[in-house]
Formats: sequence, structure tokens, C-alpha cells
Amino acid sequence: MTVVLGLTGGIASGKSTVSTMIRKRGIRVIDADIISREVVEVGKPAYHQIVELFGEDILHDNDTINREKLGALIFGDEKKRNQLNRIVHPAVREEIFEQTKEEKEKSAKAVVLDIPLLFESKLTHLVDKTILVYVDEKTQLERLMKRNGFSEDEAMMRIRSQLPLKEKIILSDELINNNGSIEETEIQLHEILSKLM
Repeated sequence: MTVVLGLTGGIASGKSTVSTMIRKRGIRVIDADIISREVVEVGKPAYHQIVELFGEDILHDNDTINREKLGALIFGDEKKRNQLNRIVHPAVREEIFEQTKEEKEKSAKAVVLDIPLLFESKLTHLVDKTILVYVDEKTQLERLMKRNGFSEDEAMMRIRSQLPLKEKIILSDELINNNGSIEETEIQLHEILSKLM
């Protein structure tokens, strides 16, 4: 039986690093961020719905969606953001479901769903166990500012837009403390995968 693991973490907590470690072990990682870009590609049903709703002004010259323009439209408008989410989220969930089914049909030992907002999006029903990659608040803030060139205020705004890590820790089945070295993270991942698989 294929075990379905949900990998999540706060912004700049090192989830992508752990995701890469999992891939190197030969385990399929289904990345929700990649899927959310794929489902809105030109010609896809979600693409047509978005263009119908927001108009052709949100398109680049090559007909692809201009994410910056769309983002600016929905950023301060909760109603428009919810409309967009009602189009994109079901398409993403459907694709995650299909890709997970493929792995189960192949009798893979495990498949990992890399979903940044696993708890916020209430998608834990898709997984058997959850793994949270976390760092302390100071480290998270420093990494985000360094990685994205944000001011402290910009970084804090993004951190606060997610469920606090303290709450995610309580909700998670397994934890990877990513404050230390890459090697320490690798050891924790190995122990978790050995236990869950």
C-alpha cells in the first residue's frame, strides 16, 4: 500500500530543500505550486474561466496569464481573490488526486504531496501523515529577507499571511527542525521516512 505524505512548512523554512532530499531518495514529489501554474496554462479549462472572469487585460502578448497583473487585481480585493481560488483550487486538487492515483497504481512505497498551505487549504484529508519543516521565527524572518530582498515589514507581512508555525506544529504528525545543518535535517528526514514507510 502506498503511503501518502503531506509535506508543508512556513515560508522560508526550508521545505524545498527537504523536498529535494526526498526526490533524491527516489520518492515521487507532487508539487502543488508547480501544478497551480500548470492548470492555468493557455487552453486549460481554468485558463478560460480566469480570462472570462478577469478579461483579456490580464494576458501577456503571447496569451499567457500575466501573474503580476492578476496578482495586483486580487491583492486588495477579497471577493476577486475568492473567485480566483474557486477556479484554481479545484483544478489543483483534481490534478493532485490524479497524480497520487498514478503512484498508487504503480504500488509505489510512498508519494509526497508538497503543499505549502496544506493546513490553511484544509487538504489534510488527501494525506495519511503530515510532515512539517520549521525554523524559529528569527531564522524564518532572516532567511526570507535575505532570499527575497524584503524589508523586515514586507517579510513579516508574508509570514503573518500564513497560519503561525506554532499552530502548524500542533497540527503536524512529524516535525523536521530545520534550524541546524543540512546533515541534521537529512538525519531527521531519514528517521521519519523509515518510520512511516
